Amino acid sequence: MNSATNRCPSPSDIPFRLWTADERQASLNEALKHWREGDDVWVFGYGSLIWRPEFDFLERRKATLRGHHRALCLWSRVNRGTPETPGLVFGLDRGGSCQGMVYRLHGEAVRERFTALWQREMSTGSYIPRWLNCTTDDGLVSALVFVMNRASPAYIAALPDAEVLEIVRRASGKYGPCTEYVTQTAHALKDAGIHDLRLQRLTRQLEAAQADPLPEIN
Repeated sequence: MNSATNRCPSPSDIPFRLWTADERQASLNEALKHWREGDDVWVFGYGSLIWRPEFDFLERRKATLRGHHRALCLWSRVNRGTPETPGLVFGLDRGGSCQGMVYRLHGEAVRERFTALWQREMSTGSYIPRWLNCTTDDGLVSALVFVMNRASPAYIAALPDAEVLEIVRRASGKYGPCTEYVTQTAHALKDAGIHDLRLQRLTRQLEAAQADPLPEIN
């Protein structure tokens, strides 16, 4: 990827479309096509699902997913930003590993819980739902994982820290400021005993910059 691709584009350069209810339902049906009705399922959380899961669960465990890492690689133009000033939210990008939490959902509630989960996580189809093995202290579990769809126009490869810092500080959306989203995730990870050094560094920078005015946009 060249440097031009990696620069922060203007909002007008980022195609954006919300998925229809039919598109979400088709994606959900595909994810559950091998699920046996009534069986409990596991869901892997690595960002806001750690501090705001919004579903009841029977069990929660710390887990490690290999082959993907947590990154602010997804433009947010609704929840933590706007079309004019998009924010950044976490996705699971290729490579490395990621520590998070797995949640076991009661089999009788899977369809209801997954419908709400798809409304929350799949509003634009920027993730690919996959069933992947996650390592826990009590053994492997196969969990539903939302990994980043690199073909999505909302995907953005790693940006310099200074650029990420400015984007996060400027953006705010339906669920509040992007800064709040990033710092809450960092604190929730720390409380769970999960160490993400880059996120910890970014959080310290955000907290240190609170009193500094943002540079003007030309």
